[in-house]
Amino acid sequence: MTATLEDLSFDNRFTADLPADPEVGGGSRQVNEAAYSRVSPAPVASPRLIAHSPEVAEMLGISRDVVESEQFLEVFSGNTTISAMDPHAACYGGHQFGNWAGQLGDGRAITLGEVTDSAGTRLTLQLKGAGPTPYSRGADGLAVLRSSVREFLCSEAMHHLGVPTTRALSLITTGDQVMRDMFYDGNPGLEPGAVVCRVAPSFIRFGNFEIFRSRDDIATLRRLADHTILTHFPELGEPSPEVYTAWVAEVARRTASMIVEWQRVGFVHGVMNTDNMSIHGLTIDYGPYGWLEDYDPGWTPNTTDRQFKRYRYGAQPHIGQWNITQLANAIHPLVGEVDPLQDAIEQYVATFNQQWPLMMAAKLGIRAFDDSRDAALIERLLELLPAVETDMTLFFRGLADVAVGDESGQMSDDELLAPLLDAYYEPDQLNGDIRSATLDWLRDYSTRIATEGSAANERRSAMNSVNPRFVLRNYLAQLAIDDAEKGDPGLVIELLDVLRKPYDQQPGHERFAEKRPDWARSRPGCSMLSCSS
Repeated sequence: MTATLEDLSFDNRFTADLPADPEVGGGSRQVNEAAYSRVSPAPVASPRLIAHSPEVAEMLGISRDVVESEQFLEVFSGNTTISAMDPHAACYGGHQFGNWAGQLGDGRAITLGEVTDSAGTRLTLQLKGAGPTPYSRGADGLAVLRSSVREFLCSEAMHHLGVPTTRALSLITTGDQVMRDMFYDGNPGLEPGAVVCRVAPSFIRFGNFEIFRSRDDIATLRRLADHTILTHFPELGEPSPEVYTAWVAEVARRTASMIVEWQRVGFVHGVMNTDNMSIHGLTIDYGPYGWLEDYDPGWTPNTTDRQFKRYRYGAQPHIGQWNITQLANAIHPLVGEVDPLQDAIEQYVATFNQQWPLMMAAKLGIRAFDDSRDAALIERLLELLPAVETDMTLFFRGLADVAVGDESGQMSDDELLAPLLDAYYEPDQLNGDIRSATLDWLRDYSTRIATEGSAANERRSAMNSVNPRFVLRNYLAQLAIDDAEKGDPGLVIELLDVLRKPYDQQPGHERFAEKRPDWARSRPGCSMLSCSS
């Protein structure tokens, strides 16, 4: 463990390998033939550590004493840097809601540098909300507490759920007030500012490649692709047209696996623009995200996406493929042929189509998926769930307690349904044809599970290991934000602790596993969110 932050080992390969913007500092501008711009974080008035992730600190080799030090507070609020760091903001573009947006870049994120350990593991430290950069497009580059709480908690919650994700080391309030128009309705107000330190192998996105392809800057595109492969995918070999194609295929596989995990836990990203897609297959950029409260494949948490619902839950698998296609288009000049890249894109489809039914089978407690009988069983369930407002998380958790085999055959309809009733927002609506269809499905499900001969406790344990009891529901995050804005971080810390063990029962924490209350349906921050959230 480090005694001070100076003990961290920085090598900063990204800035060492790639061309820099000749102009240093902020000030919005177009940056050409450069992968990044050097810029320093903006100083803050009165930093205060609200919460940190002990697991991420340990991963970085940062001791508890260092976390509690003044140096930690000053560095990870942006007030100072240590000499080995090389602060910079990356240049990238992206397709936003399906349309090319041109240069975007790190508008409110500043990377401090890359840390390596004795085994060569590489982790990049980045401050979100650290002030203006050349890519801020006239904005202030800052972040408010509400969005920072959401990013901090969700990064760690997703990790403990087993979903590939960037991580979060710290959440620090700045003591400054930041002007934001939360609803984009012409009524801005001052809010407390905050900075989150994000951690990932790198923050390279699909859009980093797209920007150079769009400008026909093939030399910088090649340098970026070579850096990415040699630094983060060395197992693929020396860069060549074949290796570039193999790399796209690997990114496709990782992305598909990530989205299967999103579907498993009911997570909706909300802004699957290509500038928000990591080349590592990690969930990145937690803005207007959400978990399905009621199972609705058409739901999006993003107010900007309200009309067309491009990034709705049910569309996420298809958008992942579309985004991979944009990455392949960007890399095409380095490959020179279409067919190999099309084959690489097909790796996304093949991976998703193989993993998704196995994931659904695991959620149902089916050990050996049989497409001939189980595909129809899954399809019937997914048609039933939206028929009555049904909490996805609670339904699958309750399904583990439904009796199967001979035991279920001796039960009345009410007894069979009993473990699932808590998942329905309006249980009285489970009647008529819907009730009959649900019971028919449960009895067919019971018969199917009985064929595998699993003991009840083994099946329950297996299902509870993939169906979480606790997820970061938007209304819970908003309650934590409300308290934090009043100066009380207790609920942020308590939620962080509960979300470390999302599959455990955790007696005493039942209130964090309850359905969304009625008051949260329309309250700001508790259902749909804007991109400023």
